[in-house]
Amino acid sequence: MHRTLLPTPAQFTSLWGRTAPALFCTHPQNQLSARSRQDRRTSRAFMGKKADAPAQAITIIGGGRIGQALVDMGPGSDVLLKRGSSFPKDAPSPIIVCTRNDALEGVIESVPKDRHGDLVFIQNGMLQPWLEGQGLASATQLLVYFAVAKAGDTPVDGKTDVNPEGLTSVWGPHSEAVAQRLAAGGLACKVLDRPAFLQAMLEKLVWISAFMLVGVTHGGCSVGEVEKVHSQQTAELVEELASAGAAALGVRLEAGAWERLAAYARSVANYPTALKEFEWRNGWFKELSREASASGKQDPCPMHTSLLAGLGY
Repeated sequence: MHRTLLPTPAQFTSLWGRTAPALFCTHPQNQLSARSRQDRRTSRAFMGKKADAPAQAITIIGGGRIGQALVDMGPGSDVLLKRGSSFPKDAPSPIIVCTRNDALEGVIESVPKDRHGDLVFIQNGMLQPWLEGQGLASATQLLVYFAVAKAGDTPVDGKTDVNPEGLTSVWGPHSEAVAQRLAAGGLACKVLDRPAFLQAMLEKLVWISAFMLVGVTHGGCSVGEVEKVHSQQTAELVEELASAGAAALGVRLEAGAWERLAAYARSVANYPTALKEFEWRNGWFKELSREASASGKQDPCPMHTSLLAGLGY
């Protein structure tokens, strides 16, 4: 197994720069209509009306819940590569990587370099620094907001009462093919430009980092309990992480982030909480705090730091 080394937040800023356009809504009460207007400017939406299985076959690396679900949406001619499989020369494009983050380096090594441009990454967490380091800054990325309880189950779309149009988003050269495959399974997907995707990625990172940490702090309670019982603490942590992350990346989240993230939590209320893939998620915010301390600056994430310390991190 390979150990993945991530660039620090400071290195990430150097790689991406701090000139991404700010996306900000000044009227929280109009957050839904503002989000819809932004989507029309920056995305093409596939709204989740189930389509016929697309004729285009794809390659899927990883036969877990998501990988199998993607196969089930397809035409029956996909190439599914499981652990230990050799990469076939005639593997169709795109190549969707459905593995855990810690397997990514092995995946990259197994795929011929001239096919790296066909890769699609769906992993949670701060993936961009690692992609930059691998020369894959322009690789397609998918933010998954749908759930598959176990292999073979029908995916449940993460549509919420705040975002009934769905939250799953994709960016990159194979965006259309990915969105069409999801549409074949009745799942909504927005095709975003790069600045809009970076904003959406940060918001998803804040959600998984904040809700998982609060849940683990309270004995590993469900996501629904975090939202219902510990909402004040979680909202404060969301605000803290969103502010720190936005400053580090040079973007601003739209107003109403807490309402959007709380609504998503309600849609997956039974999901358990756990601190997984730490270096890709909470570890990125912890590194922001470490860098600030090393330079004599105030910790941008004091609540996050305190909660992690209470758990021995």
